[in-house]
Amino acid sequence: MWILAIIFLQSILNVFSEDLRSSLYFVNASLQEVVFASTTGALVPCPAAGVPPVTLHWYLATGEEIYDVPGIRHVHPNGTLQIFPFPPSSFSNLIHDNTYYCTADNPSGKIRSQDVHIKAVLREPYTVRVEDQKAMRGNVAVFKCIIPASVEAYITVVSWEKDTVSLVSGSRFLITSTGAFYIVDVQNEDGLYNYRCITRHRYTGETRQSNSARLFVSDPTNSAPVILDGFEHRKAKSTQRVELPCKASGHPAPKYRWLKDNVPLEPDSRFRQTVTGLLIENARASDSGSYACEVWNSYGNAEVIGRLHVKQPLRAVVSPRKVKGSVGSQVSLSCSVTGTDDYELSWYRNGEIINPGNSVRITGNNREILVMDGMAKSDGGAYQCFARKDKMSAQDFVQVILEDGTPKIMSAFSEKVVSPNEPVSLMCNVKGTPLPTITWMLDDEPAVKDSSHRIGHFITSEGNVLSYLNISNSQVRDGGVYRCAGNNSAGVVTYQARINVRGPASIRPMKNITAIAGRDTYIHCRVIGYPYYSIKWYKNSNLLPFNHRQRAFESNGTLKVSDVQKDVDEGAYTCNVLVQPQLSTSQSVYVTVKVPPFIQPFEFPRFSIGQRVFIPCVVVSGDLPIAITWQKDGRPIPASLGVTIDNIDFTSSLRISNLSLMHNGNYTCIARNDAAAVEHQSQLIVRVPPRFVVQPSDQDGIYGKAVILNCSAEGYPVPTIVWKYSKGAGVPQFQPFLLINGSLLIINGSLLMEEEEEDSGYYLCKVSNDVGADVSKSMYLTVKIPAMITSYPNTTLATQGQKKEMSCTAHGEKPIIVRWEKEDRIINPEMSRYIVSTKEVGDEVISTLQILPTVREDSGFFSCHAINSYGEDRGIIQLTVQEPPDPPVVEIREVRDRSIALRWTMGFDGNSPITGYDIECKNKSDTWDSVQRTKDVSPQLNQATIIDLHPSSTYNIRMYAKNRIGKSEASNELTITTDEAAPDGPPQDVQLEPVTSQSIKVTWKAPKKHLQNGMIRGYQIGYREYSTGGNYQFNIINLETTGDSELHTLDNLKKFTQYGVVVQACNRAGTGPSSQEIITTTLEDVPSRSPENMQASASSPEIISLSWSMPPKEALNGILQGFRVIYWANLPDGELGEIRNVTATQPSLELDGLEKYTNYSIQVLAFTRAGDGVRSEQIFIRTKEDVPGAPGGVKAAASSGSVVFVSWLPPLKLNGIIRKYTVFCSNPYPTVISEFEASPDVFSYQIPNLSRNRQYSIWVVAVTAAGRGNASDIITVEPLTKAPARILTFSGTVTTPWMRDIVLPCKAVGDPSPTVKWLKESTGSPSPVMIDGRRSIYGNGSFVIRTVKAEDSGYYSCVASNNWGSDEIVLNLQVQVPPDQPRLTVSKTTSSSITLSWIPGDNGGSSIRGYILQYSEDNSEQWGSFPISPSERAYRLENLKCGTWYKFTLTAQNGVGPGRISEIIEAKTHGKEPQFSKEQELFASINTTRVKLNLIGWNDGGCLITSFTLEYRPFSTAVWTTAQRASLSKSYILYDLKEATWYELQMRVCNSAGCAEKQAKFATLSYDGSTIPPLINSVVQDTEGLATNEGLKMMVTISCILVGVLLLFVLLLVVRRRRKEQRLKRLRDAKSLAEMLMSKNTRTSDTLNKQQQTLRMHIDIPRAQLLIEERDTMETIDDRSTVLLTDADFGETSKQKSSTVTHTVHYQSLSQATGPLVDVSDARPGTNPTARRNAKTGPTARNRYASQWTLNRPHPTISSHTLTTDWRLPTPRPTGSVDKESDSYSVSPSQDTDRARSSMVSTESASSTYEELARAYEHAKMEEQLRHAKFTITECFISDTSSEQLTAGTNEYTDSLTSSTPSESGICRFTASPPKPQDAGRVMNMAVPKAHKPAGELVHLPPYLRMDFLLNRGIPGPSRDLGLGQACLEPQKSRTLKRPAILEPTPMEAPTSREVQQWQPGTASTLPQREGADLGQAGKMSSSQESLLDSRGHLKQGSNPYAKSYTLV
Repeated sequence: MWILAIIFLQSILNVFSEDLRSSLYFVNASLQEVVFASTTGALVPCPAAGVPPVTLHWYLATGEEIYDVPGIRHVHPNGTLQIFPFPPSSFSNLIHDNTYYCTADNPSGKIRSQDVHIKAVLREPYTVRVEDQKAMRGNVAVFKCIIPASVEAYITVVSWEKDTVSLVSGSRFLITSTGAFYIVDVQNEDGLYNYRCITRHRYTGETRQSNSARLFVSDPTNSAPVILDGFEHRKAKSTQRVELPCKASGHPAPKYRWLKDNVPLEPDSRFRQTVTGLLIENARASDSGSYACEVWNSYGNAEVIGRLHVKQPLRAVVSPRKVKGSVGSQVSLSCSVTGTDDYELSWYRNGEIINPGNSVRITGNNREILVMDGMAKSDGGAYQCFARKDKMSAQDFVQVILEDGTPKIMSAFSEKVVSPNEPVSLMCNVKGTPLPTITWMLDDEPAVKDSSHRIGHFITSEGNVLSYLNISNSQVRDGGVYRCAGNNSAGVVTYQARINVRGPASIRPMKNITAIAGRDTYIHCRVIGYPYYSIKWYKNSNLLPFNHRQRAFESNGTLKVSDVQKDVDEGAYTCNVLVQPQLSTSQSVYVTVKVPPFIQPFEFPRFSIGQRVFIPCVVVSGDLPIAITWQKDGRPIPASLGVTIDNIDFTSSLRISNLSLMHNGNYTCIARNDAAAVEHQSQLIVRVPPRFVVQPSDQDGIYGKAVILNCSAEGYPVPTIVWKYSKGAGVPQFQPFLLINGSLLIINGSLLMEEEEEDSGYYLCKVSNDVGADVSKSMYLTVKIPAMITSYPNTTLATQGQKKEMSCTAHGEKPIIVRWEKEDRIINPEMSRYIVSTKEVGDEVISTLQILPTVREDSGFFSCHAINSYGEDRGIIQLTVQEPPDPPVVEIREVRDRSIALRWTMGFDGNSPITGYDIECKNKSDTWDSVQRTKDVSPQLNQATIIDLHPSSTYNIRMYAKNRIGKSEASNELTITTDEAAPDGPPQDVQLEPVTSQSIKVTWKAPKKHLQNGMIRGYQIGYREYSTGGNYQFNIINLETTGDSELHTLDNLKKFTQYGVVVQACNRAGTGPSSQEIITTTLEDVPSRSPENMQASASSPEIISLSWSMPPKEALNGILQGFRVIYWANLPDGELGEIRNVTATQPSLELDGLEKYTNYSIQVLAFTRAGDGVRSEQIFIRTKEDVPGAPGGVKAAASSGSVVFVSWLPPLKLNGIIRKYTVFCSNPYPTVISEFEASPDVFSYQIPNLSRNRQYSIWVVAVTAAGRGNASDIITVEPLTKAPARILTFSGTVTTPWMRDIVLPCKAVGDPSPTVKWLKESTGSPSPVMIDGRRSIYGNGSFVIRTVKAEDSGYYSCVASNNWGSDEIVLNLQVQVPPDQPRLTVSKTTSSSITLSWIPGDNGGSSIRGYILQYSEDNSEQWGSFPISPSERAYRLENLKCGTWYKFTLTAQNGVGPGRISEIIEAKTHGKEPQFSKEQELFASINTTRVKLNLIGWNDGGCLITSFTLEYRPFSTAVWTTAQRASLSKSYILYDLKEATWYELQMRVCNSAGCAEKQAKFATLSYDGSTIPPLINSVVQDTEGLATNEGLKMMVTISCILVGVLLLFVLLLVVRRRRKEQRLKRLRDAKSLAEMLMSKNTRTSDTLNKQQQTLRMHIDIPRAQLLIEERDTMETIDDRSTVLLTDADFGETSKQKSSTVTHTVHYQSLSQATGPLVDVSDARPGTNPTARRNAKTGPTARNRYASQWTLNRPHPTISSHTLTTDWRLPTPRPTGSVDKESDSYSVSPSQDTDRARSSMVSTESASSTYEELARAYEHAKMEEQLRHAKFTITECFISDTSSEQLTAGTNEYTDSLTSSTPSESGICRFTASPPKPQDAGRVMNMAVPKAHKPAGELVHLPPYLRMDFLLNRGIPGPSRDLGLGQACLEPQKSRTLKRPAILEPTPMEAPTSREVQQWQPGTASTLPQREGADLGQAGKMSSSQESLLDSRGHLKQGSNPYAKSYTLV
């Protein structure tokens, strides 16, 4: 078993023996810095080691190996470097602050450690301190330990103390990782303690305690955050915990948010917000970056910004980790570095740096790849990669092991016999490093490579090269000896074997060979073919071998001749092969033997320098010729050595005439001939006797420091140096010097030792090397003593004002200079108060510093420096000057009415503990002689309370501090007024006066002066209901005082309610007694609720009984006077009857005199003396049914001899539901022949079977459920065979809403059947009606008008005729339209309400059914709306914002729909922006650090203050300090200001009406309470300064000019932008309003289809002009405001077939000089300018929905025809061009008189004047022939609120309408004249306008255009023809329409008479009005012209398409 175990262990050891046998490693690879205290020293072990044990060496970073310095530096045998403790005077940068490294080497290689920085820290004096802190109660306080920067890196805060008690981190007390001390949730008691920090020096271990600091706690006040603890830079190592401090104080408590690189921190488990800031666990390199801590509260914000740099450890890794190669191979190493991207990289081999060379390449971006080719055996070892960055470094190494890579045959082919044509494969497996190259030979000749011989190779998985030779068809010639050779840089290996191919045997031809005498040679007989019997060699016919040196190998035919001899072995050799038993063959070869040279050995004898040398080299044998050469140290001998070489035949000699050291070396003689080259080498050693290189000389040494005694010699062999010593200065007696006590013999022979005083004496340096005589030299060493401080006091005390002496004793070589310093400042002995005296006592020098007298500034560190020629030393003395303490800083902690609580902060304690305090207090009017003293207050206290004082009295208080030295000066004197007590008397003369129904005015006076107990600050008003059930608790209102007489109005009270009121006076102390309660009652108001439980019943067909209950008493708001009942009839046709009202005193009423069977709407309200209250909801009730009245008319006519037709009208009074009609026929009357019944919806009846020529009486009776009604008139009729034409339809009035189909019936009878024709009255005479696609006549004679329009209104006549007679009826068609806009005005405003009233406009033929009121804030696009009853004429909006502008519009609705929106009016609630009263002083008080602001001067303007913002900053800074509040207090205090500093202040106060700002500047007082100078610029007196000032002034002037220009430019841009915004504002308002109305008035599709009309809205934009143009035709663009609109914006209801067209909408400002339609120069934005003119207006006929386009041509007047709606002008165009349809624009039907209808082209959509003007203008502009025409606005009628009418001017070649003078928007007409002749060439292709298609489609216009957003405000008037030089419209000369005369056009605009004559239109005719009483007399229209189109819509010949006149009315 033991044997097995040993075998197993041995096998394991064999496996690992190679790795364990030799290795290197690092023990502490991370060691890079060693810092130690100079007083402790340091031990630094070498971090490298190895197996077997390594040899360790230390080096400086420069590569210099270090040596021991006795007592200072020493390297121990184990490789530890020791730095000994040393005094500061012995500090050396070379030793104590330098970079070192160590190396470790053993047989496996050599490695070097990383750079280790060794630094010594000297002890130096320092102090740490803590500053006092301030904090608000409940906030956080932060104390920091302030450490001097020079030692900050070595000092650590170890603890904090509170009054000598060590603190531990807990819930309220925290100590951060940076040493800061946090107090969380500060309480008042935290201000009672002293706080100090304790620090420790990391290397010296010294501890320091700071001074004591106090915390001053104040009450919380609203303030912006102030940073208490933050950071700027923070460095950390990865995986460490990092704490980023961020703490701020403020009230309310600030909030925190962290950002990294300006991005909020994502939630991460490693990041955690703590009380102190941000805590990062396990820091990573990716955490590096910029961190921002945002802190904010409602009063401001602050931030901490800092950078964090996380250092990732520098790490280097070399790969591959294990490198085994072979000699001659290539080795490649890669070094990967992590931890930084910026580093320096170096490669080392066995501790030596590697530089690139022939076989070494270093590549990569950072030299990270090392490639070495052709590795030699010596290249093995340790390879290191070093990465360095700043002071960091990292390394890694691998050991490269080189093996013998000589090729080896691992397997190969063997000898074999093959047959012809048999394939043969030979294989050779070779191992080697690097991979060997394989070659194949056959009988010493390269193997043939052809199609049948193939050679290849590949690498096996083991890394071997496998080569093969394949023969596909072997032949006899392929037989022979095959050899494979493996060759690489490490060597060659061969293998051979014979391959026999069967066939006739023969011998290959053999070449003669040459043999070298003395060596072996081989002769090969290459036999091919197989078999053969034998191979034999013969020489001179002798069978070989015939001696011992010959050997024949019969198996392969090789002959070996050993040790060839020329005489014997040279000659011919024959190879004989026995092929068959009796047959042989042979070949011969001749061997030539050559003899190599042989050199007779020689050796150099011993030579000395200067001798001569002759050495022969003799070649004793060898074939001639022989060449002989010499080499020295393997290289040819340089000529500079002076060596002579003589060659004679077979000899060569070397001669040197004068030997020197440079001749040392190995000399080689080389002999060559044809056989070989041989050499012989011998070493020449030149012995040199010793001699001094550096001789010893007398020198001085410094005591305590190392000294080197220089002695250096040379010689060969290297001489030995021995030192001897003789002590003292007498005759030297040299003794051997023992190397003890730290002495050291340096390699070069010098002696290093640390000086002691007794080392003075003679020293002898002896040199010997056994060559010649020894040499020696002596020297004398004098030891000098450097200056040293031997005695001085460490600390000392002094009393201020007294003399103080401090002494230092110095020792050393004379002379000694003693210098005194005070904290690095040299004390000049000539300075006042300082006297330095020096005296010598024996070997010592005593220096004394006198300070006379001492002052506080003398406290600190003094140092005395002793200096001589050999050194310097110093002693540090800490002087503490004691004095009486500084006076405390006293401040008020609390003031009450009879006590004052003080708090004080102790300043400098005089370097002596405080023993107590004295407090003095006196009345302000007294002197300090009569003071009240409190003595010896405990020094542990910092606060006290003075009691028994008088309220509201002023006192002076001061304090003294005392210590052992004395008493301080008096402290700052406080002037304090005790708090006020509550007043003892009530306010006087309290009076009440009701103002409104909800307000009472209260007036009073202040209490009596002696009872006020201080200043009255305000009052409390208490009020309560003084009635049964009222609240017995008073409601309290707090007010600030304004003077002796006070006034306040109580608002929001209950109406008509009794109230009791009391008043109390207030001061700071509280509230005084209340006044006597006074009673009053608020005024009456209208009831706020309607009567309830309203019930109605119809008691008869004419009576309705009503009853209701009274409103609640609390809703009456006054004394009920009665009730008012409002009622109206809802007529069957949808119209409303007359609105009536009746009053009642009781809650019941009967309404009589009502219409029978009629639906009534009834409302009831209560009213008081203040007016009507709220109406009740409508109730509906119908009166009872009754018998009907008589039919409204009866007609009867004969249609033949036996048939009579009867027709009738329904009764005027239906009185119920008609059940049927009864027709009575009698002959004679009243005998009833027959009685016929007709359905209630049939109004005619055919009575047949009557007798011819007999008269019949006929009458009709209507029947209801109540019975038969009255009979109609009796008609007599006679049936006739030749019956004349008669019309059964009745004349009358037909009313219909617009946009519907209407049928005008005309039923005619007669025999024969009559013919029917229809006429329409026009211009006073009837004419046939137009029959077109919209108008047609049915076969039954009815006239149908589809989609009826306003212009279809008029009188229509139906004429029926036959051969026997004719008949005619007249129907008056009245088309109902939406109502006109109401006239809206403001009647009353308050601070929270606006009352509106209005006058209704024209109802459009249908009664008004209600109103919609819209309102919006001035700057808002959000509109609200209220529905209003049709009977209302006023409305009050409540709960509005104070001091705010509002916009209002009103829309009326009738049975047709909503009408035009009224003009937008604006009104402002009462109130204005805040203002600061000039009578009030802003600054109440100013001191050094605080300013109290008096904010009472701010007047709220009648509106509640909503925000107050205050900013201030010193004049020298750019950062504002901001404070914000939601309300305004009466005062505000600015804290923590800088003393003696000018500040600028700005305030911003806002309410709902706006904001006001106030700026001011102030200066804080100096520390002594004095004011500082005003802000002025200093004057420089010197000329250079003046020149500088001049240059500065020049630069300032130029800068100001540039800045001014820039500001002006910016101002222009801002003004321009604001004007744009103001222009667009109106449009946006109207758009939003229109969209709201559209959403409220949208009807269902069924309703639309039923009514065949689209949604119409009428919205005015009173101050906008709109032009719409195509982009590609727009040549100039108004740059004031341009908005691009696409079809998508137009909101079309159905996809248009035309391509998308982009429009540009221009909103031209009406305040410009060109193009305004409204003069708004005196109007506020948003107001109605026309409303200011107060023009007189009268009822007029408003053609609100009319548009007419009149085509004029310069031809005589021809009769007029009506244009069809679908018309288009043909356009001449080139062949192949495509028609371009212009956009279609809709215009609306007209409500004008019939006079204008014949010349009108219109479509179905509603529109406005602006829109129509734009449309017509666009149509004109889009016609090519008019593109360059001259457009003239010939006339504009203004709105009904003005009395102006203007004629516009001409604008040539422009794309906009331009008025010559500002005018109101209204009815405008413009004409388009033909282009000038020179412009005729421009007219090529003409686009023709196409009317918009009917059927209710919406046009391609924005929503606010589709909804008539731009309706004109003016009321158009009638017009007449355009005369010569006159405007086209004349004023109506009627009483009902008053207009001024029309202005004449300018001469430029007036056409000449010839032109006028040429363009003279036809005269106009007159038509009757629709309703003459309402419309007044109609004026004349412009013209009635012949249509330019024929019946097919084509242009008639002769028409001039270049002239058009467009009129919009």
